[in-house]
Amino acid sequence: MNPKQNAVAGVILAGGLARRMNNADKGLVTLNNKPLISYVLSELSALLDEIYISANRNVNTYAQFGYPVITDLSTDFSGPLAGILSAMSVTHADVLIVVPCDSPLIKTEHIQQLLDSVVTRNLDITVAFDGERIHPVFLAVKTSLKQSLESFLENGERKVELWLKQHNWASTDFSKNNEIFTNINTYEELSVLESFSNL
Repeated sequence: MNPKQNAVAGVILAGGLARRMNNADKGLVTLNNKPLISYVLSELSALLDEIYISANRNVNTYAQFGYPVITDLSTDFSGPLAGILSAMSVTHADVLIVVPCDSPLIKTEHIQQLLDSVVTRNLDITVAFDGERIHPVFLAVKTSLKQSLESFLENGERKVELWLKQHNWASTDFSKNNEIFTNINTYEELSVLESFSNL
């Protein structure tokens, strides 16, 4: 599969409330003077042409990055699955790559690994695994599951793991690169990463 074809799209999840960062908009928080989302965008755009930013605040600011900004279909900040559903609702791609906005260490090769895994293993969903646990907002998912996801959310469910386990899914092993899952949940974590990274 040529990943630059329309068969694959990507979405960066930036729609959360970041309660542990005083409700900051995490995608716009800066690391070494660059917004966190810019690191992820740079790596994803090296692989895919069709990219969406899922955001529920600061939509005009996110639009300045040059990609379509989509908001949740509901207004209750119902989690990452709502952002995934919004992306499924606008794309015609067969596969959707999902990554969070606050993991600046992820690289294009890791995104490619997720894509290869879902295609070559003929899965509905593949989720990143760090050797100890899965990371349910790093995934590749078939967009044919849109109706299933819609029903799941309409029933008041929110947990990504609960939904994915209803389908033909497997994990993709990133245990040799588990540092890529370093994400920013507090300003202290941001300071630590800024001190030790060469980003």
